[in-house]
Amino acid sequence: MAISTRKAAAGAIAGVGLMALLAGCASAPSTGDGGSTGAASDFLPCMVSDAGGFTDKSFNQLGYEGLTEAAKELGVEPITVQSDKADDYKPNLQSLADQGCSLIVSVGFALSADTVDAALANPDVDYAIIDDAADNDFDGKVDAPNIKPILFDTVQAAFLAGYAAADYSKTGVVGTFGGQPFPSVQIFMDGFAEGVAYYNEQKGKSVQVVGWDVAAQTGSFTGGFEANDTAKQLARTLIDQNADVLLPVGGPIFLSAIAEIQETGKDIAMIGVDADLYETNSENKGLFLTSILKGMKAGVADTVTEAGGGKFDAAAYIGTLENEGVGLAPFHDFESKVSPTLADELDTIKKGIIDGSIKATSVSSPVK
Repeated sequence: MAISTRKAAAGAIAGVGLMALLAGCASAPSTGDGGSTGAASDFLPCMVSDAGGFTDKSFNQLGYEGLTEAAKELGVEPITVQSDKADDYKPNLQSLADQGCSLIVSVGFALSADTVDAALANPDVDYAIIDDAADNDFDGKVDAPNIKPILFDTVQAAFLAGYAAADYSKTGVVGTFGGQPFPSVQIFMDGFAEGVAYYNEQKGKSVQVVGWDVAAQTGSFTGGFEANDTAKQLARTLIDQNADVLLPVGGPIFLSAIAEIQETGKDIAMIGVDADLYETNSENKGLFLTSILKGMKAGVADTVTEAGGGKFDAAAYIGTLENEGVGLAPFHDFESKVSPTLADELDTIKKGIIDGSIKATSVSSPVK
């Protein structure tokens, strides 16, 4: 059964725009080979996953790829450790500190409190956390001076995806659902719905969004981030409401949506999140209209490289359309199926969002 939530229920978390996105279960890959370029001889970059694991084809995997890419460039061997459950976070973080890690990267909101505790207990170790502001007392400040938040204003890219979905839809209905009502999930849904609304305004249309209400901050959630029957049922609920474009937000729940689409046999397009799922889930590539991209790989790689060069900076990184920290994937197999004017329209909208003439906003945005 879907879980419905309201802005009031999200409370202080959504209010301060903290970020999170959990993924589903997978095994960790082996650590990458060291490269040949120089770094401080004792620099040791490390990473701890959330319960999703490093081969989720999405959130954790992108962070892992950024870590290993930077480590290879620096000529060092990273240490990675997978968390199989929430109880693993604290001991995994302390284990990495005990092994002499110079920089420890945590993947996601779920590790926020434990990462803050670890950073305060180990002030000589640098930390970074993906998709979280590390502000657990909600005072607008990072809770430890040695933590760098790596954040993404995903509402901007999701706005473009919503516009594209509305333009592509044949039924006039598009749908979205999430794993859990964390701000980093809701920010996708906000942008998606706002992009549809902008399309309607510009084109004099009335494309409907099912699964999310921006004003009420109420929507449809599976209650977790696993590919399971609950996610399939929720996808079916949206399909039964005539949605022909689906945006599942939250790790491998998109796999359940794909399974449901295939069972129905209907002509329904998908929009991916985080990575370009046309590439990372190539066995189902024909279903993806586009994907909403977050530059987690680049953000982590830059953070690790700077730290390896002795230039760690705890100031938050915020990915935007302007700095290409977020973006929209190509239409790939849908290139011939979308409107011939759509790409140019999206370029114009992107410029408008960057210069501020078009507003893409979310209560979950890291930009205030």
